[in-house]
Amino acid sequence: MEKGATQQPIIIKKKKGHGHGHHGGSWKVALADFMTAMMAFFLLMWLLGSTSPEEQKAIAAHFNEPGSEYVVGEGGADLGLISQDQPQKQTESDDPNDETANDQPDQSDNIKDMTDDQLKKEMERIEKEQLEELKKQLETEINSLDSVFQQIKDQILIDFTALGLRIQIVDKDQRPMFDVGSANLQKWSSDVLKALAPILDKVQNKISITGHTDATPYGAGAKYTNWELSADRANAARRALLDGAYPEAKVATVQGMGSAAPLLVDKPGEPINRRIAIIVLKKAVAEALGSGVGIDSSQLMKSSETFTAPAPAGPKILSPTEVDDAIDAESAR
Repeated sequence: MEKGATQQPIIIKKKKGHGHGHHGGSWKVALADFMTAMMAFFLLMWLLGSTSPEEQKAIAAHFNEPGSEYVVGEGGADLGLISQDQPQKQTESDDPNDETANDQPDQSDNIKDMTDDQLKKEMERIEKEQLEELKKQLETEINSLDSVFQQIKDQILIDFTALGLRIQIVDKDQRPMFDVGSANLQKWSSDVLKALAPILDKVQNKISITGHTDATPYGAGAKYTNWELSADRANAARRALLDGAYPEAKVATVQGMGSAAPLLVDKPGEPINRRIAIIVLKKAVAEALGSGVGIDSSQLMKSSETFTAPAPAGPKILSPTEVDDAIDAESAR
């Protein structure tokens, strides 16, 4: 190189390698998708492992026949498992000559498909079961060693009548429910009635309270008789139940029967005839008694407005011809 010549710089350009270019993070997205799918898969396996074979059949049938109806039992959406081997509804018979195929009962019927008569019978059946369960609870409580009923359990009679479930608390020699000839409750009978209140309140049925006396009459000419006494005792029993937190709105009737309905027909003077009867009424009976049923005053006014009194008769105006005819008739007399 000659002296004085300008030395040119040498520039070396190096390219840095980018192994993945602008796709450097795409593998992370793919991994995330894969992990999500695996989590969903293992969750599905766990759910299937916790189901019963019958539920698995119902699930499989849903995907194999999306239009079919299957009801899943416990652990599923609805109650009452219908086995896949026994379909819920039979729409056609495989045998065209089978005339009894359409006579099979439809197991899918529910309350909304029932007729009024069927619904009434179903409600009566449910009510009967509830009253039978109440009877069992009362008997269990009465026989409990630490209950207030234990000492007088032989004075409590429970049975079914046409009106409903009847609980009777009867008198016994040397152990009456009330003071003699009065409506004042003895301490033990008041405690029993208060203890009965929460048990009776477990059902929605209303109750009827009736007082009974024996056949021993008051003195001749007495204005206060067994009728008044039995009614006052029934009312005293009602007040004791209310003190035990029984709802007053669920008391349908309070009445006194005097000695008209003795428990021992052949021995009307026995102490056992003096009793308080509490009947848990059937719903139909309570409705027949008219409990809670009244007349709307506005409806009463409307009915009175529909009656129109006849207009009073006014003087009759006669035509001249009618006047002449009347004069002639009077002259002819």
